[in-house]
Amino acid sequence: MDDAPTPWQALARPGYLRGPAPWRAAGYLAGSAVTGIPVLLGIVLLAGTGGALGIFLVGLPLLALLCLAGLPTAAVERRRLHLIDPAPAPSPHRTPTEPGLLAWGRLRFREQATWRELAYAVLHGFLLWWLDLAAVALLLGLPLGMIGAPLQLALTGGEEARIVKLWLVTSYPAAFALAAAGLVLLPVLLYPLGALAAARAALTRALLAPRESELRDRLGEVTRSRARLVEAFEAERRRIERDLHDGAQQRLVALTMSLGLARLDAPPGPLADQLARAHEEAGRVLTELRELIHGIHPQVLTDYGLPGALADAAERSVVPVGTEIADGLPRLPAPVEAAAYFACAEALANIGRHSGAARASVAARYDGSALLIEIRDDGRGGADPAAGSGLTGLADRLAVLDGTLTITSPPGGPTVLSLEIPCAPASSSSP
Repeated sequence: MDDAPTPWQALARPGYLRGPAPWRAAGYLAGSAVTGIPVLLGIVLLAGTGGALGIFLVGLPLLALLCLAGLPTAAVERRRLHLIDPAPAPSPHRTPTEPGLLAWGRLRFREQATWRELAYAVLHGFLLWWLDLAAVALLLGLPLGMIGAPLQLALTGGEEARIVKLWLVTSYPAAFALAAAGLVLLPVLLYPLGALAAARAALTRALLAPRESELRDRLGEVTRSRARLVEAFEAERRRIERDLHDGAQQRLVALTMSLGLARLDAPPGPLADQLARAHEEAGRVLTELRELIHGIHPQVLTDYGLPGALADAAERSVVPVGTEIADGLPRLPAPVEAAAYFACAEALANIGRHSGAARASVAARYDGSALLIEIRDDGRGGADPAAGSGLTGLADRLAVLDGTLTITSPPGGPTVLSLEIPCAPASSSSP
């Protein structure tokens, strides 16, 4: 905030007059006419033409367009707001879930923000820009006109000059006295000018920036979209796993069996040796393929759910792992089970690589609204997500599902990772 103060903060600073803030405030108010005049003309034209032709139904599209007149006005005003207010003012409108102009129009007419922007456009076109110009003329034009009194008198040949339509000056001493008064008055009036600009910006933000309820709706929409992406991603992982399992793996098993039979039938000699090497290599490739398939999406997770998958991950760990799975742990949505499994698998792999632990444990339970998993080890502790140990990746994986990762790892241990993923039990039709 120190390098980008709000309008009210800028006013309260001792160096307000020495900075650009007063002149930015004046520019903001004076620029109101740049948008106000076209808005006024556009509203009058659309309302007049649409009303006159409405009886023939030809004017109805114009009246509909009038209702949307606030959208471009608001877009320009939100950008103009950056002249004096550094805080972001994003659009309050949502993105249509369906393509096409009709879907866009339906959504816009249903949004409260559309009607707030229309109200702002009418207020801005018929009143606000007039008041803004009047304030600039009074609070800035008056002292500047007084300061320019000697110049105006010189332009008239030194005879007489009417200063801002208020004072008649006939001599240079009077002109310089008026200029001195203007120099004193200018810094005094710059404060109310800045206060008016700040109030004007606050009104613009109140009507045109997203409200808290709209931000919550947008966040909910983003969350739902993210959940759909996660579900699609997990479905694609399961498809790839199934294709590899039913396709490439089965062919490789058949090839391994054929090489084994050929190895048995071949007489001792170079050919038998080559078949033996090929058979062993095929076996290694089959093992690697099975590990790859397991890493993409373990079949045990699909068949037996999270308890079986966590037990399988514990058996695969290089560090002895005890599991404590609560009885009655329900089947959860596939993305939740997959995220929990892979997070636990990664955590156990980190324990084997970095902790120096002799033993670890995994406890999982469901409290009715969230899946809770705790992974504990008796290693050296001091786990730091910033050190690139994979903990940041775990947190990111859970954040996709609004889950959280809490790490307690004092030097000397123990290290405790707590995972929490909000979710509801899966439907009976879910895998």
